[in-house]
This record gives sequence, structure tokens and C-alpha cells, in this order.
Amino acid sequence: MSGFFQLLRKRKELIPLVGFMAFAATGATSAAIYFLFTKPDVILNKTRNPEPWERIDPTKPQKLITINQQWKPVEELELVRKLTK
Repeated sequence: MSGFFQLLRKRKELIPLVGFMAFAATGATSAAIYFLFTKPDVILNKTRNPEPWERIDPTKPQKLITINQQWKPVEELELVRKLTK
């Protein structure tokens, strides 16, 4: 670790690069953790809930921007869902 800081002391032009890389790594990690804990379509344990898409609220938009979203149940899919349960 001290060798890394010595390298940065010798080559000062690497300091912004290291800063940008640390910022990008922190952003990617925080985004992954955010999506893991807040988005219903990301699952860790498939045995507890094998069909997580059934828990999603259709009135809540799942995208960043949703324009003119209208959700209506599809009769054929509802029939299949009733028959398989």
C-alpha cells in the first residue's frame, strides 16, 4: 500500500485518474446495492419466492420515465394463472 502512495507522489498526473476510478467504483457499488434492495425484479433467494413478478404493483411504474402507461389484465394470462394454481 505504501508503494502505491509513493507511486502517486512520484507521478502526480495519476492522482485524477485514481480519483475518477474510485468515484466510478463507488457509484457502481452503490447503484448495485440500491437496485438489490429496492427493485422487486432483483432477487437473491429463488426458493423463498420463485415467482417475484407476481408481487409487483401494476399501478407503480417500474421505469425511470413512464409515458401514458395503462395497465389492463390480459384475460388469457389470467385464465392460465388460475389453471396452474
